Amino acid sequence: MKNTLWLLVALFSATTQAATLSVADKIQLLAVDGKEVKAQGWNTIDSVELSEGKHQIVVRFDGEVKRGSKSTIYTTRPYLFDIDLANKDAEITLPRLTTESQAKAFFERGAQWQLAVEGGALQPLDGVELQGEGFAAYSDIESLVAAYNSDNGIVIEQGNAIDLQQVAVNVDNKTGKVEITGDALTQLKMWYTKASNNDKKAFKIWMAEKDFN
Repeated sequence: MKNTLWLLVALFSATTQAATLSVADKIQLLAVDGKEVKAQGWNTIDSVELSEGKHQIVVRFDGEVKRGSKSTIYTTRPYLFDIDLANKDAEITLPRLTTESQAKAFFERGAQWQLAVEGGALQPLDGVELQGEGFAAYSDIESLVAAYNSDNGIVIEQGNAIDLQQVAVNVDNKTGKVEITGDALTQLKMWYTKASNNDKKAFKIWMAEKDFN
């Protein structure tokens, strides 16, 4: 049997815990809010307890399918989703995939992931297929997610995923003009997420000198 992982988020009390997010059979839970979901021995984790609000979830299809008369394991690249949870349990699901050819065709034409919310209808999930490089591209899921978040101006604050570009960047639909909005702190966070490691080091040195003076 699979075990349940109880994520303890900083500043997150039992009274604010809202719902359990789980994954259906053959779906592997890889990361939640930038943190890897680690198996406990041979037992994989198929659910997490999360607060109400937006969370960043990374999963992949990883299950046994038929190849002719034999069985094989079919595994996809990781998929990243922003899921806005209310005070209801929910489950990430896929249609039933039983053969390798069926699974390949399904993911090649664009996988249709869904969220089954307790007491409600199935909701479509718009996900991003994460692209890694090299032989062990997906062995460090936290680094892969961190790189994606840095490129897209996303930060995890108090257990919730925040898209700083949505908060701080406004694009005029008619003219296409880009305007930086939001408060100064939000702007600083957004640009910091986009900086290289060397730029971040240089900024920290500059900031320390400015604060000292």
